[in-house]
Amino acid sequence: MDSKYFKLSQDVDGSGGWDLGNPTDPQGREVDNPWMFREGMPVADPGRLILPVGRPGRALDFTLAGFSIPVVHARVASLFRELAPRDVQLLPVDIPGQPDPFCILVVTRLIQCIDDQASEEVEYWMPEDGRPEKVGQYRDVSGLCIDPSKVGDAQVFRTWGWTIALIISEELKEALERMGATGAKFKVV
Repeated sequence: MDSKYFKLSQDVDGSGGWDLGNPTDPQGREVDNPWMFREGMPVADPGRLILPVGRPGRALDFTLAGFSIPVVHARVASLFRELAPRDVQLLPVDIPGQPDPFCILVVTRLIQCIDDQASEEVEYWMPEDGRPEKVGQYRDVSGLCIDPSKVGDAQVFRTWGWTIALIISEELKEALERMGATGAKFKVV
């Protein structure tokens, strides 16, 4: 049986869900490098962080906070801990007015698996773009497709060169659906 993988994103259409802002320390200072939470590698413990509510609404089990940082309810965190223990780091976070426990979901696997030919369109940074540190990296990926043969045993991972994409296995997708995780949207890749 061929393995299927899915891009996990937030379902914002009609969810009535909240909107979470950028992570801050307890003194209200924004985290220096919020991108670290979605680079596909473990992060140094930043200490207890706070995620302000940017727009009130229903608390969701899966949310993309500021900088597209995945935030999950404790029950979703437990699922990731159980099914993908080597692929994630879970950082407890406080959300004002929210008694339930939540975590930032840091995906710690980065896999070079984007299938350029099967994807709808890929663009690379070029020397003429004036960003020498990015030359050769993906500038944009539309209609993302991955090569499952390059994934190995990962259950959740980021795609090398295009770390905005958060990819999960079919097993994880089905487990999230069974639990009725709110806020999660899946697209086959």
